[in-house]
Amino acid sequence: MPDTLPTTEKPALDAKAIAELARQLTELLRIRTFPFGMKLFDDAEEMAKIPGLRRPTEGKKFSTCQLVTQARIAGFTMGITEENVPGFSNCGGVIGLNEPSELYLSGRKFEGVWFENREAGRLHQAQMPRVPARYKGLVVSPLRSARLDPPDICLFYANPAQMILFINGLQWKNYKRYDFSITGESACADSWGRALRDRTVCLSIPCYAERRYGGVADDEMLMACPPEDLARAVEGLLGLSKAGLRYPIMPYGPQADPADGMAKSYAGKS
Repeated sequence: MPDTLPTTEKPALDAKAIAELARQLTELLRIRTFPFGMKLFDDAEEMAKIPGLRRPTEGKKFSTCQLVTQARIAGFTMGITEENVPGFSNCGGVIGLNEPSELYLSGRKFEGVWFENREAGRLHQAQMPRVPARYKGLVVSPLRSARLDPPDICLFYANPAQMILFINGLQWKNYKRYDFSITGESACADSWGRALRDRTVCLSIPCYAERRYGGVADDEMLMACPPEDLARAVEGLLGLSKAGLRYPIMPYGPQADPADGMAKSYAGKS
């Protein structure tokens, strides 16, 4: 695993531009909660300079997904350090604040819980995407606040119909086929873990813990991507909208001849 995270070659978008993209995204897809950003910090003192920064309740431990929910629903800008998450857990390990303990890495923690045997639990841990454990803090903040300038990654929760339109938007101008990973439990590794580590587009099906502790709804999925990909997707969503392909998607009906509906999109293409 590399000691440093990849960077994008294009100049970074500034916080105000990203806030405007978040506004457009919310309007185009009608998502229910705030799009938010994440930014890793090598220095806790630098993290403390973020305007409006809140810290989790002293002496309390929270899962990362709980703190993310405070940002995306309540609009808080949350600063997370190792002492805020359960000790030597996957929470801190996924976001690069600590190395997971041998209890996790050996599979013993999950034996008889998520996996029938210890070896299955060990393989689960070995294949989990994680940020290198070299960071002192992570800030999670709604993109509309423009407090992360810029965030490392942008994220939002949405239903499957909204997600496929977002991916269609990514593919609008420059087509790319996407392959997403599924870790299973600890699915945050497939969203913010992998996106922070690899600076790539990541879609995840939130896991049991995210839904139980983070309050993620049954119909919600999680998208994470670098700011440049958010900009590309919003441009594509605007193009799709002009072509009449918008959210919500109007049902045509399973017993209707699709020719009339197809004609509106594909007329003159023969």
